[in-house]
Amino acid sequence: MKFTIKHEMTGRLRVHLFHGSMSIAQADLLEYYLLKLPGVKSAKVYERTADAVVLYEGERREIICGIQHFSFQKQEEEIAVPANSGRALNQEYKEKLIGKVVLRAATRTFLPPAVRAVYASLQAIRYIVKGLRCLFRRRLEVEVLDATAITVSIARMDFDTAGSVMFLLGIGELLEEWTHKKSVGDLARSMSLHVEKVWQKIEDTEVLVPVSSVKEGDLVTVHVGNVIPLDGIVSTGEAMVNQASMTGESLPVKKETGSYVYAGTAVEEGEITICVKKAAGSTRFERIVTMIEESEKLKSSVEGKAASLADALVPWSLGGTLLTWALTRNVTKAISILMVDFSCALKLAMPLSVLSAMREANCYHITVKGGKFLEAVAQADTIVFDKTGTLTKAEPVVADVAIFNDMSKEELLRIAACLEEHFPHSMANAVVREAVQRGLVHEEMHSKVDYIVAHGIATYVDGERVVIGSHHFVFEDESCVIPEGCEEKFEQLPTYYSHLYMAIGGRLAAVILIEDPLREEARDVISSLRALGISNIVMMTGDSERTARAIAKKVGVDTYFSEVLPEDKASFVEREKKKGHTVIMIGDGINDSPALSAADAGVAISEGAEIAREIADITISQDDLYQLVTLKAISNGLMKRIHGNYRFVISFNLGLILLGVGGVIAPATSALLHNTSTLAVSLKSMTNLLDGRAIE
Repeated sequence: MKFTIKHEMTGRLRVHLFHGSMSIAQADLLEYYLLKLPGVKSAKVYERTADAVVLYEGERREIICGIQHFSFQKQEEEIAVPANSGRALNQEYKEKLIGKVVLRAATRTFLPPAVRAVYASLQAIRYIVKGLRCLFRRRLEVEVLDATAITVSIARMDFDTAGSVMFLLGIGELLEEWTHKKSVGDLARSMSLHVEKVWQKIEDTEVLVPVSSVKEGDLVTVHVGNVIPLDGIVSTGEAMVNQASMTGESLPVKKETGSYVYAGTAVEEGEITICVKKAAGSTRFERIVTMIEESEKLKSSVEGKAASLADALVPWSLGGTLLTWALTRNVTKAISILMVDFSCALKLAMPLSVLSAMREANCYHITVKGGKFLEAVAQADTIVFDKTGTLTKAEPVVADVAIFNDMSKEELLRIAACLEEHFPHSMANAVVREAVQRGLVHEEMHSKVDYIVAHGIATYVDGERVVIGSHHFVFEDESCVIPEGCEEKFEQLPTYYSHLYMAIGGRLAAVILIEDPLREEARDVISSLRALGISNIVMMTGDSERTARAIAKKVGVDTYFSEVLPEDKASFVEREKKKGHTVIMIGDGINDSPALSAADAGVAISEGAEIAREIADITISQDDLYQLVTLKAISNGLMKRIHGNYRFVISFNLGLILLGVGGVIAPATSALLHNTSTLAVSLKSMTNLLDGRAIE
């Protein structure tokens, strides 16, 4: 691709491609290509001018080389670009906004006063009809106030003031609609599936294959804790499926042979094999958009309060207008009150503040599924951490394998990996990763695999029962025994490692020693959260009392609980909520899902179990626990901004009313200052709450 460099500075390039204006699809393709180049931090493509801005780290030469090798024809085959990138929506509303401004300027410049009067009167009909509809419903809302102000202005032959009021109302409606649709689109994209591989059932064997290779009619098996990757009909098996992300249902739904299942829903219990009906890239995005728009997830209570307050002030504004006219008999002073309504700023600035905070959080790789969850984080006084994968690193490693039979370490690790890869968790991932690093490839050698949440896995290999999991599961639930003569070796196992027990035929075969290193930033993060208003920090884990006590002491939590089950975590969250506390739950595993659902705000680690991410209200990336501090800082800043907006809107507009009633300023000036302040507070609400750097 031929291009020229239009502007350059360290770490930033603006280039112009010799292509003419691009289509939306071409601009998206180029942008996604640029983002995939090594060292590129961000990229922005302008389709009309065929320009691209690239922010990068590292070698300039590599970026130049990458752009030179770009080809629309070649990359269309190699890069999967989302069907709904949001570019078309932005272009549509930019054109609407520009068109409205140009039309307003043209009518004021070129139309004679008489024609402008007719044009303003015709425009007013829409607003008057809205006001009358409210009155017919016996409701005094903002539409009544707008209609009254416009009607009185036209009745006084003040067509310029009426036109200005309608123009600014139209701009406000357009900005609100654009921002809402853009935010819904961004949120839907963040909630869309990013599944790379699935378990395809071929004859009696499950094979891990790329999702792109799965076609309609293929069979795909979905295990407990995993997200259903594609739409389909259940061929075999039964499962309880959480459909909250798709239908909003709070309780899991039973799916059995013949039932239809949706991509993006999660299997909470059981296991199913589905016959694929829609391949990757079907209509999941549109369904998510519909679900969000029909739900109240985007609405925080502060947004609802703002809308309610705006409507509640309407009767006072109308009453003040009538009272002023009755006392002064001065129409100009009375109209000054009508020209200033509180609703525009309250109804526009508050949602913009919330949506802007969600967008800002996304810049720090924090996905928030609704404004009410930011509000919950701001109000939270209690935070509950799962230990493994949250306070400890998300990638524990296998330190050693202690043998208790006549098999080799490699063979035991091979069997363990064969079982664990079906139910990914941080410890299971460590086993699978260690087997891969040692080159221990395996074929599926077992029968059906059963997963017992928070306990372990059981199956049969060559007719013998094989179990792997916790001490409680292996020795108490399964009644396995330590081979004779190995008791002393068992007692001397290092206590500073987590232990994963595997038994074959009812006898302990191996103990896999898992190193679960503490995150370096964990203690500082907990201190920072406490400084930001969290008063009770709790750690809950299924590990032993010994391990839990050591970790709790190192990170500085207020309280810890060991050897807990999933229902214990959820019960604790519910008890704290009943005491009046606002609770955040942080987790990454299948066993954290009930507590994530129960919390006021459930936060999942992005590399954790799929069901945890699906159920959680907020997702953070695995590599930086400081994102929790950033999330709390953004949430606190949002509430501070909202309360500041309330104070400004009420005081400024009240001041305008008093000045108008006092005859200091004319109604047109009141309208201008009111609408200017509305735009100003709205623009301010769209700015970042932090200074551009993640909180550390």
